[in-house]
Amino acid sequence: MENYVITIARGFGSGGKAIGSQLAEELGIPCYSKQLIDMASEYSGINKQLFAEVDEKLRGSYAMKHLMKIPYTYVVEPSDKEFTSDINLFNIQSEIIRELAKTESFVVIGKCADYVLRDRPNVISVYVEAPESDCISTVMDRMQVSESRAKELVHKTDKYRADYYKYYTRGKNWRDPLNYDLTFNSSKTGWDNCVKLIKEYVKMKQNEHGE
Repeated sequence: MENYVITIARGFGSGGKAIGSQLAEELGIPCYSKQLIDMASEYSGINKQLFAEVDEKLRGSYAMKHLMKIPYTYVVEPSDKEFTSDINLFNIQSEIIRELAKTESFVVIGKCADYVLRDRPNVISVYVEAPESDCISTVMDRMQVSESRAKELVHKTDKYRADYYKYYTRGKNWRDPLNYDLTFNSSKTGWDNCVKLIKEYVKMKQNEHGE
């Protein structure tokens, strides 16, 4: 496992993004999240706002998107009328993730990356969650919003992420622990300990490969 990729899926307010960022810093590797939008925009020439609009959510209704017939792994040409469709934008972003995974080590937050890289032996997939009350408290503290607003944001964002994951993985459940190598309750484990345990797992996998 000369290079490796750690994918982080996370509930809103669980600390998954912070855990991923700290993990990348301690390992000395990049952490990709919003940066992938800029990379996909530069690669395709498509306005990055369009990528932002479909970032872990769907622009249109779930039912309408099921009528689309573009393959989930094929990037269409700029001349195609579906070039800026949700599925093609996802495919472009996914292609960048796959290309990066061939040569460099990195952490990637969200983007269905565990599914996109599911056939790669050098991938460690992680899911981070926490009790709803703790997620709400974290959002209140970090975003300086009321409890009711924080609760609304947690529910709305997690629904976006669940729908996004279900659609682009052809029906898989975002919260199913069987999708991941490691699953953490960050409230019980602690953010720092999540980082520590993931690093230990990386080391274990490297030892398996004789590194």
